[in-house]
Amino acid sequence: MFTLRINDTTHSVDVPPDMPLLWIIRDVAGLTGTKFGCGVAACGACTIHLGGQPIRSCVTPVSAVADKPITTIKAIGATPAGAKVQMAWLDLEVVQCGYCQSGQIMSAAALLAGLRDTGRHALVSRKELSRRHCPGAGRYPQPRVTWVKQRAALGLL
Repeated sequence: MFTLRINDTTHSVDVPPDMPLLWIIRDVAGLTGTKFGCGVAACGACTIHLGGQPIRSCVTPVSAVADKPITTIKAIGATPAGAKVQMAWLDLEVVQCGYCQSGQIMSAAALLAGLRDTGRHALVSRKELSRRHCPGAGRYPQPRVTWVKQRAALGLL
């Protein structure tokens, strides 16, 4: 039995210790905004925040959570960084097919929050900003996603 704090709500779950957090969030807690993409932590569709840090929930076992709070796409808009990224996403009409966007938003919000917390700015390579495995890559306006993340990296959101 594990007790998890997901989006400021406590969930007691009776699951095996090696069960990936993704399936607890989606199937046990019923929060389906976090997506399954590749299952090997390569694409980022399953990105959530664990104790304020972005992680790939598809490969993170519930036993690794300890007492750290979990934030999903459903609650990231309540944080200053998440609200700014979501607003930029809408203003720039970044939405692509929509499948991986929750992970992209979670990654950008973590980047922006981390920079604000440390008071530093960073230049991040285009490769790092847009690293994902997407079957639709090349068909969607990827520069918009990269632009939002670059603005976050520079502390301009």
